[in-house]
Amino acid sequence: MAGWTLETDYAHLAEAFGSLDAVFALKGERLTRDALSEVIRVQFAGVNYYVKRYVGAGRGLRRYMGRPRVRSEWQNLKRFAKWGIPTAEIVAWGLERDGVAFGRGALITRELPRTEDLDQLARQQDGRLGNPVWVNHVSQQVAQYTRAMHDHHFTHNDLKWRNLLVDDEDQIYFIDCPNGAFWWSFMLRYRITKDLACLDKVAKYHLSRTQRLRFYLQYRRRQRLNASDKKRIRHIVSFFEGRE
Repeated sequence: MAGWTLETDYAHLAEAFGSLDAVFALKGERLTRDALSEVIRVQFAGVNYYVKRYVGAGRGLRRYMGRPRVRSEWQNLKRFAKWGIPTAEIVAWGLERDGVAFGRGALITRELPRTEDLDQLARQQDGRLGNPVWVNHVSQQVAQYTRAMHDHHFTHNDLKWRNLLVDDEDQIYFIDCPNGAFWWSFMLRYRITKDLACLDKVAKYHLSRTQRLRFYLQYRRRQRLNASDKKRIRHIVSFFEGRE
């Protein structure tokens, strides 16, 4: 379904965010750009907003079949909020079609103030990663929210440290999930393993084996590993072997 929605709490920004035409006319600081989309940052009344604009859904049949990527993004962020997973607040969203093909679309989110992504902390060798109390607090949150997703048969499919933000009160937020989807049976198990392997891909360089194991136990909500856990852990740690 095509259309455009601006949340009522942001009606005062209708001149800037009230239509796709207005959103595509916005000028701001460009943060990323590729063949299909770009992200710019704009500011109103001292608040930053992130505007992601799509001009394509992909090549070939992807223009006509399946969910456009922008729709997946806003739907998945709304799912996170519904499931109690902290995430960015959606301000406006929508798309339009060119006949039966995807035309263009956009998603606007409000900034999460005073946040950094975990990958940035790792690259900067932030001292918090050497604080076991802080690591355990963050680990518990990531484990809880990851399990909440998986309990709904939903996987992120790009659950990297760069897509996890932490603020100055040590609250974790999950962001940027256009590839998230529902799965069942053996495909769900595989995708869950991939999510956990994505997290461990960076963790193995910055956390101890004990901390990584504790995260898995927090995720599993248990004190000890069983045979199934040990098999999955072997799959997790070997998942990206030869692909890094």
